[in-house]
Amino acid sequence: MNLLNTEHSPGGYALDFALYGAACLALLAYLGTQTPSHAWGQLAGWALLGGLAWTLLEYALHRFVLHGLQPFSRWHGEHHRRPEALVCTPTLVSAALFLLLVYLPARWWLGAWSAAAFTLGLLLGYLWYSTVHHAIHHWTLDTAWLRQRKRWHAQHHHVYPVCRYGVTTQVWDRFFRATTQRGLRG
Repeated sequence: MNLLNTEHSPGGYALDFALYGAACLALLAYLGTQTPSHAWGQLAGWALLGGLAWTLLEYALHRFVLHGLQPFSRWHGEHHRRPEALVCTPTLVSAALFLLLVYLPARWWLGAWSAAAFTLGLLLGYLWYSTVHHAIHHWTLDTAWLRQRKRWHAQHHHVYPVCRYGVTTQVWDRFFRATTQRGLRG
């Protein structure tokens, strides 16, 4: 079994959603049962901050890692070649990165409860991103918001491949002027 295989079987692909959903539920259960009620407002703030941080991380990872750093850009190139294939970052890789680069440093700086809340927000953001990205490529659900996201992402795939990196939001593309090739600096 190749742990770094980016094309998943339908079951393996669904397992990624299930494992991240379970991780979110586990963090929520931990926070709900192990933290005093007077800290819940502060922890909700950390979770919200984690969710907002995800939007910037989503943009940065897509722009600088998936389009610029091997082996990730090769893996992502396969997604661009076959957008309906079940291609995604291996769960073991993404889970290890979340643990090593998010939770453990946050625990060291913020303590266990705040780190769990921040990580929960980030993981919920990642799960939202994964769901939206899957919906863009595989669902026929017809809402104005999803149509707009599909159009934006299709332009990234086919018209502006070095722009329009945001999947769940356009905020960072607009902030960094990465909506068209002419808008990019540097």
